[in-house]
Amino acid sequence: MKATAIMLAALIAVPAFAQTPVPAANPGVDAAKTTFTIMSRYFTAAAEQLPEADYSFRPVETVRTIGQLIGHVAGANNDICAAALGEPQKGEDDIEKTVTTKAGLVAALKASNEYCARAYAMTDAASAGRTTLFGQDQSKAFALSLNAAHVGEHYGNIVTYMRIKGLVPPSSQPRPGQ
Repeated sequence: MKATAIMLAALIAVPAFAQTPVPAANPGVDAAKTTFTIMSRYFTAAAEQLPEADYSFRPVETVRTIGQLIGHVAGANNDICAAALGEPQKGEDDIEKTVTTKAGLVAALKASNEYCARAYAMTDAASAGRTTLFGQDQSKAFALSLNAAHVGEHYGNIVTYMRIKGLVPPSSQPRPGQ
């Protein structure tokens, strides 16, 4: 009986171990990349979904318009990812202050996401390197994590703007097959 139980346990354990995923080569960068990918996908979808007429909307005078918010995120992506890559920063508010059309802002946002993809392709070892971000010495890993959090922070803003306008934000929309 004991031998049968051991044999049964072994038969169950082998397939279970065979299904164990291979650990990621760069778990630190991969975690930040996953967050950035999800948040930037939602943020970009919201930018595309919003009508151009709403790009000038702001709930109160003391906050950015939708268009300014999109420009801010695009510019910040460029600057924070430039720091992570060790490249010169352009000035995070350049896009926010100079690009005013929906087409231009969506294009700038997509270009900034593509630029950041290069930064999120670095290894954990490379992310341990140092950089200057907003005048402070930081790790490149911190820059990647901050960038992902920053996009998520402003996705929350755009969700509120969309709800005020009676729109359903991308993260609340049904997924294909649901």
